[in-house]
Amino acid sequence: MSSDFEFRKQNMESAAPGGYSRRVPPFHVVLLDDNEHTYEYVIDMLRRVFGYTTETALQLAATIGREGRVIVDTTTFERAEFKRNQIHDFGPDFRIPRSKGAMCAIIKPASC
Repeated sequence: MSSDFEFRKQNMESAAPGGYSRRVPPFHVVLLDDNEHTYEYVIDMLRRVFGYTTETALQLAATIGREGRVIVDTTTFERAEFKRNQIHDFGPDFRIPRSKGAMCAIIKPASC
């Protein structure tokens, strides 16, 4: 797999009182599968929200189709919330008339 497929690692350290650094625990953004969105929608959304290449987005879409969920990012809690909200705001899939809204994503600690 290409190196682009590896999830982007943010700088997980922040300054703590006293001038030393502490490690900020990472969180996963997990995209959940459903029957109201096409592969084309998933690929387009992943490219726009995360900046993934078409190849990477296709690999992630295949994983969600096979496993029912896929980790699309591992990052700080604040960025995970932002990315989850971008997924939820992406809107319905115009290719499927019964699609009423965006896909669902959840945030979970990376340690789980």
